[in-house]
Amino acid sequence: MIKKIMRLLQRVLLLTAFFLFIFLLADWQMPLPEPYAHDQQEKFSKVVVAEDGTPLRAFADQYGVWRYPVTLDAVSPRYIKTLLAYEDRWFWWHLGINPLAILRASVQNLINGRIISGGSTITMQVARILDPHSRTIKGKLKQVFRALQLEWHYSKQDILTIYLNLAPFGGPIEGVQAASFAYLGKSAQELSLAEAALLSVLPQSPTRFRPDRHPQKATQARNKVLHRLHKFGVITSEQEQDAQLEIVVPQLEAHPMIAPIFARRMDHQLSQAIIKTTIDANLQTNLEALVKDYSHQLSNKSSAAVLVVNHHTMAVKAYVASADFFDQQRYGQVDMITAVRSPGSTLKPFLYAMALDQGLISSHSMLMDEKINIAGYKPENFTKNFSGAVSMSEALQRSLNIPAVQVLQFLSANVFYSTLENAGLTLYMPSNAKPNLAMILGGTGVKLEALVSAYTAFSRKGKAGQLRFIDRDPLIEKYLCSEGAAWIIRDILSKIPTRHSYSSVIKNASYSRNSLYAWKTGTSYGFRDAWAVGMTQDYTIGIWTGRPDGTPVPGHYGAQTAVPLLKAVSQNLPYLADKNQKIALLRQPTSVSQKTICWPGGMLPEQTPINECKKTQRSWILNDTIPPVLAVNPLLETVFNDLKIISIENNARIKRPEGSDTPLSLNLQAQGGQGALFWFINGIPINKQATRAVLSYTFAKKGKYRVSAIDKMGQSHEIQFYVL
Repeated sequence: MIKKIMRLLQRVLLLTAFFLFIFLLADWQMPLPEPYAHDQQEKFSKVVVAEDGTPLRAFADQYGVWRYPVTLDAVSPRYIKTLLAYEDRWFWWHLGINPLAILRASVQNLINGRIISGGSTITMQVARILDPHSRTIKGKLKQVFRALQLEWHYSKQDILTIYLNLAPFGGPIEGVQAASFAYLGKSAQELSLAEAALLSVLPQSPTRFRPDRHPQKATQARNKVLHRLHKFGVITSEQEQDAQLEIVVPQLEAHPMIAPIFARRMDHQLSQAIIKTTIDANLQTNLEALVKDYSHQLSNKSSAAVLVVNHHTMAVKAYVASADFFDQQRYGQVDMITAVRSPGSTLKPFLYAMALDQGLISSHSMLMDEKINIAGYKPENFTKNFSGAVSMSEALQRSLNIPAVQVLQFLSANVFYSTLENAGLTLYMPSNAKPNLAMILGGTGVKLEALVSAYTAFSRKGKAGQLRFIDRDPLIEKYLCSEGAAWIIRDILSKIPTRHSYSSVIKNASYSRNSLYAWKTGTSYGFRDAWAVGMTQDYTIGIWTGRPDGTPVPGHYGAQTAVPLLKAVSQNLPYLADKNQKIALLRQPTSVSQKTICWPGGMLPEQTPINECKKTQRSWILNDTIPPVLAVNPLLETVFNDLKIISIENNARIKRPEGSDTPLSLNLQAQGGQGALFWFINGIPINKQATRAVLSYTFAKKGKYRVSAIDKMGQSHEIQFYVL
């Protein structure tokens, strides 16, 4: 008896060895087609995704197939459990084929006289995907052989992963991740029980069960899966009933188009199949809708761009490169974040920060806003008026041009240019041009992304951060100015006078974290570009508006066109709750102190003769350095001794623009004198409280007018002019 058993075992072993030899020989002669496994990403469509995995834009593979690579741990366990319970309950134990399933399918097919079931395991379905075959006995045998090969060469996890990536889901969609986003608008990691059941059955008949085309049939197939899960004890009766209540929504979004220009940029720069970026999908979507809606308030063919950066991490959270990607009239496919445009006055904060570091000025050093001629260069202010003696803070807040040109002359255009270049902000000069004084008024070119990157220095203690677009980008910082200079400039920019209610002076940390409390505007020559760059505690925001083709847009400037969009963007920013990301931006550095200085000399009162301290100012001082006035100006004595109206020339004859019915409005401004001023028109006071601020007055009628100004010492000046 024992000998018979031994002979039987020998025959079984010999037969097994024979079949193993035949299998290995066949495996060698007919190797498996190379599967599109998850580690062979170049064979998949390229997908640019947000930080949470939401597809921003997908680029189909060479065959037009949409397939998003996915791993087992990136798919909901609910889907895996549902799939295996419905398709292949013995997947983890069989060797690629399930004889009982094949026998059951054969009996069903014979009884019904047609193919009802193929008895295929998950492994066999993968085999058919890799090497399609005819639905004949010969084809079935080929499928069985390929299934055995798969089990020989790959682990169960690998086989299941191949299925998750290559299973057909209708049309050009392959893989559960692409199907989940296309039909359900969510990641395969977030599937409900009903959704998992739907995607489990869909590959059985991708065309017939497509939810976008046949939602009723898809619902019936899904419910069949749910019933089987209940029958097998995988889910309860209550779970089955609840899941069947979910409605199958007929939708197909195979081609996501969020941040399309940004995604195109990433596609050109990176080669991996899944490009995970730092973009906040919800914020990006909200801002795209906001900018598109706002663009309708702009002139025809005008566009807008918005860049939002978390300046703690330098991660780009929103990249809206045009008003509307699909609007050809607005040049919607042009990336205005990387376009070179004239920066207008947006470079002035960098100039004054450098001048602070060089010890040329303090925050309230006196500068002169008057007509100048530097080797034939005659800059003008935006308003065409002059303000006389102003502090550096006032010059920056009011964006006066002439004081900035004078400071740049002392700093040196080459120093300004090279410092910005070293900090990552390249200034694009006109052909054959060298750094010059016109740079500070917009006579150069910048990119919005580089400008925003440089502005982060005011929130990063003087170090400009390099923008990070993907997770693996390192955090790179470049020195732009000292921590003290950055703090002083930020403080000045937080006090810009404005008619908008969102202006605020930040003196402590009790404020809304997303309050827009420091910003700067800019307008290029000829009204071609309108800018606004703003800061909250967590974000730096860059705004550009204008026409991409460079055509002027008269009457549109930063404060009018870009600032309202800046405000709206700041109100949409998410709250950052991570305490580890907090930086004490508002804490005054030890290098900064406040002192009283004298005008016009700029020194401390104790260092200044009493008769030469015409006016005192409280000024931020850097490193205890108290700079004297930049240059001895022959006008200084008259500035402080003689009151003079400078905004309107005596005996001027002024008329309204032709064809305009709007009453003439003029600014009233004077230099010199002592303290605040009272203004009179034809002997009648027009301001109840004395002020040194510029007043605007509307002259409704034609005729002769007398304008008078009186200071606190009783000194007065009067002019007359004519409205035509």
